[in-house]
Amino acid sequence: MGFAAAALVVAPGLAQAQPADLFYERTVMTAAQERCGLFAPEVAAALASAAAQARGAALRGGVSAGALRQVEAAAQAKAASVPCASPDIALAAGRVRTAFAGFSKMERLVYPGDVASWRADRGVGRINRWKLAQDVAFGPNRMAFGLAGKENPGVLIAVVRFADGAEPYAARMVLRDEDRSAQAYLNRWGNGSTATLALDRRLPPASALKTYAAQARNPAGQDLAPKGVTGAWAFRFPDAAAAAVANLDPREAIAVDFLFPGDMTRRAYVEVGDFAAGRAFLQLAQR
Repeated sequence: MGFAAAALVVAPGLAQAQPADLFYERTVMTAAQERCGLFAPEVAAALASAAAQARGAALRGGVSAGALRQVEAAAQAKAASVPCASPDIALAAGRVRTAFAGFSKMERLVYPGDVASWRADRGVGRINRWKLAQDVAFGPNRMAFGLAGKENPGVLIAVVRFADGAEPYAARMVLRDEDRSAQAYLNRWGNGSTATLALDRRLPPASALKTYAAQARNPAGQDLAPKGVTGAWAFRFPDAAAAAVANLDPREAIAVDFLFPGDMTRRAYVEVGDFAAGRAFLQLAQR
């Protein structure tokens, strides 16, 4: 593939291309941007978000992490082989600017996953709002989880309401520790789509987990509570926890444990999905 051709199907809406091909094309241009400084910040951020989304789609579709690493290496080699001042670079960069002109102005997107979706909202205002949220039902209970605040990208929050009125005194987030397990632990044999894999089978064993404790607990305002829900509680997690989620494989899950007196715990699962892509989308400069 010629360098300029790598930008032909880079636009977010061109879903007919295979996810691994989209990942290659977007990674070529991301690597060229890092080396040559081709794009304005909003276009560069849109491109990074689209590359993360293509990576997630490829993994969920059954492409192995090892195969995608080879695709990424090939894309970076392609970008490194062409001088920044070459006509091919200029042509490809122009195509990317055209493709992402509309995308970089969008304020809202939905990122579908295997079992759940992330809702992204770049709008800002005087009240708190969900910037990137996933709705979770566990038993009769309801939780909203993600990034929230008045400004982008927001802070990591879990807002929960228990059907029996129970009030947790603390919460913790549990996820794979990359220092103990370098790759996603998916409780199945072989590769292939993860569409039918339950979220509770997407966490590694306890020996490969790490935990982030919530830093604050407050009654949830109606701006963040699930629609029609009263008496919800909001738990805020550290910024490092959001960064850790963004580094996970999109096929993985994390768990949020709510703690009650008497050493009681209730657990909700969140699909990692395109959290990284949505977080990158929130970084797009407001126009």
